[in-house]
Order: sequence, then structure tokens, then C-alpha cells
Amino acid sequence: MERKRVLITGAAGFLGSHLCDRFIKEDYHVIAMDNLITGDLQNIEHLFALENFEFANHDVSKYVYVPGKLDYILHFASPASPIDYLKIPIQTLKVGSLGTHNLLGLAKNKNARMIIASTSEVYGDPNVNPQPEEYWGNVNPVGPRGVYDEAKRFQEAITMAYHTFHGLETRIVRIFNTYGPRMRLNDGRVLPAFIGQALRGEDLTVFGDGSQTRSFCYVDDLVEGIYRLLLSDYAQPVNIGNPDEITIGQFAEEIIKLTGTTQKVIYKELPVDDPKQRQPDITKAKALLGWEPKVGRAEGLKITYEYFKSLPAEALVNKEHKDFTTYNR
Repeated sequence: MERKRVLITGAAGFLGSHLCDRFIKEDYHVIAMDNLITGDLQNIEHLFALENFEFANHDVSKYVYVPGKLDYILHFASPASPIDYLKIPIQTLKVGSLGTHNLLGLAKNKNARMIIASTSEVYGDPNVNPQPEEYWGNVNPVGPRGVYDEAKRFQEAITMAYHTFHGLETRIVRIFNTYGPRMRLNDGRVLPAFIGQALRGEDLTVFGDGSQTRSFCYVDDLVEGIYRLLLSDYAQPVNIGNPDEITIGQFAEEIIKLTGTTQKVIYKELPVDDPKQRQPDITKAKALLGWEPKVGRAEGLKITYEYFKSLPAEALVNKEHKDFTTYNR
């Protein structure tokens, strides 16, 4: 039987590379696409020798051409950390708008089902906790995080428009904080930032008073939820994340205990529009997909820490953006 073909954008990134692994495991032909602005070929180099894997270095904000049939498109191309989208705000907006438009057009042309990677950031700094899919959010469109938040909100809107107007098969996954091997140590997200500081012997930096909450989902659990949603019949947004909520302050102490280091926690001023709470309501994912996370934070953190410890020493160097070492993302 002929293999199904899937296009995965942002394929050399953290999540994209794990999705490539999953679809290779499921015996798909994977077309990986990335312009490497934040991705790293090392994340997918183990797949290059496979006959059912191919890579295209391309910016999806420009016209996207893929020869042959396509069964599925997974649009995961986007800067996803504060350091990235504060550094490249225009590219962040373009990949969420022009890139999504280009890929929806490709999906329509190929009669392919498309899933987009939305985010918990569409809820902004929420007034409701936990956040259900029906919550419309509290977002500042002109704040520093607006380039990412509004790119994702537009991405959802145009995807739903293609679904309702063109009858295109679309899916929307709202991804909450996710972690695991292949994260970049210095990308500004709280977990790799804390571990990076611990490995470098630095104090752990918390912005604000540490009472802000996050909910961390291990990458294998997230990929399973995305896979189930793609193959489901549900077109409305679905939260995928781990509802086990923890404060940033408590999380910093967990990292110190995990790494066995003696550094203390230091506190700095909270950045503008930093969400005070982040916890997914996964009622829909449970009911519609039969999905819920399986990997506990202690187990997932141990695996992730071992990965970071295995990196070469130069990977630990925090070369720039010292003021955004941990943005509590």
C-alpha cells in the first residue's frame, strides 16, 4: 500500500522534529520544511538517510510548492519563544499570516487535511483559570508579545474561514507549555533557562514574585495529542497540555533540587503582559480524543535534564539576551 504523505513545517524545531519522528514511526512519507531561522538540522539529521524522509529549506511566508499528493499538512513553523519573537517580530507575524495563507491554499489544492499549531498565548493574560477553549482571551495587540499572540489568533481565524467557506478539512491545536529533549537552552523559555542557569552555576532568575503559574507537558504526550486530533473529526480548537499547575517560584526550587546545585533564586521585574496564570482545561481532549498526559513532571524533567547534561559545553553558553534569560514562558 502506498504511504501517506505529510508536510511538516517548522520541522527542524523542537516540536516539529518530534512530529517528524512520530510520523516516520507511523510509516508516513515525511516532507520536512524549515527555513532554519530558529530550527536546527541536528534535530532531524538522524532521519536524512531514510527513503521516506525529505527536507526542504524554505520560508513558508513565500509561495509553497510541493510536488505530488499530500494527505496532511502540519503547520508548526513559527518562532515560539519570547527571545525569538522579540528579536524577529515581523517574521513572526508573517509566518502566522502569510505562511498560514500559503499553506491553506496548498491544502486546498491538494485536498489535504491541515492542522495548525496555535498556542495558549491566544488567551493572553487570562481572567479565567483554567482556560477552556470557549474563553476568548485577554490579549494586548500592541504590547511586546502581541506579534506572537495576534499572529496565532489570526492564524486560527483564517484557518476556520477556509474550513467554513471552502469546506477544507482543518484542525486547530492550542499548545500549552511543553518541554523535553531538543529544546534550545537559551531560547528564553523558563524550563531550559532554569536548567541552563543551574548547569552554568548561576542563580536562577524569576521575573515577578514567582506566584505566576505554568503547566508543563512532556513532549511525547503533546505529540500523541496532536496526532489524535489530526485524525479526529473535530474542527474547533482543542487545548493540549498538562493541567498540573505550578508556580514559577516552586518550579525554580524543583529545578534546584533536580540538578543538585546550591544556587539561590533571584527576582527581577515582571515583563510587560507576562501571563499570571496558565493552566489548560483539557475536558475536550479527554472526551473527544481519549487523551490526557501520561508522563509526570518528575519523570519528564529527569529525561530532559539528562539531555541537557549531554550537550557539549559550548551549548551552555548564554551568548546574548541576558535581560530575557527567563521570561516565565
